[in-house]
Amino acid sequence: MSESLHVVCSHCGGVNRIPRERLAQHPKCGKCKQPLFAGTPAEVDDAMLQKQIQRSDIPVVVDFWAPWCGPCKMMAPAFAQATAQLEPQVRMLKLNTEQHQQLAGQLGIRSIPTMILFRNGQEVDRMSGALDARGIASWVSQKL
Repeated sequence: MSESLHVVCSHCGGVNRIPRERLAQHPKCGKCKQPLFAGTPAEVDDAMLQKQIQRSDIPVVVDFWAPWCGPCKMMAPAFAQATAQLEPQVRMLKLNTEQHQQLAGQLGIRSIPTMILFRNGQEVDRMSGALDARGIASWVSQKL
């Protein structure tokens, strides 16, 4: 019998149980029927981020950014490219720190862009500063 993983839908927040071997088969949410992995990073709010971190069995990488941040804008395409490489083994999310200042403060975000890797509800590592897609994928792979 194969291992099932809990995967949180970025659209509706539904928690889906997916057999590990089916992750790469473009599974859809049982609740809203949207694809669980779109190959692009999902923009999240405080509540969705907390649910993704706490309920997802796959690692979660969050890009903390702001619209006025030049390095954030430069890194955005690289983060999207890394998402296409890393999903569905890793959930890739973006959180706008201007819109969610309180959560950014609680997580100790001091500079942006900052990426935090979470696994099993816990922070594994963080990286501040812009990286290219290869650098992002390499950082995630090294930490997992």
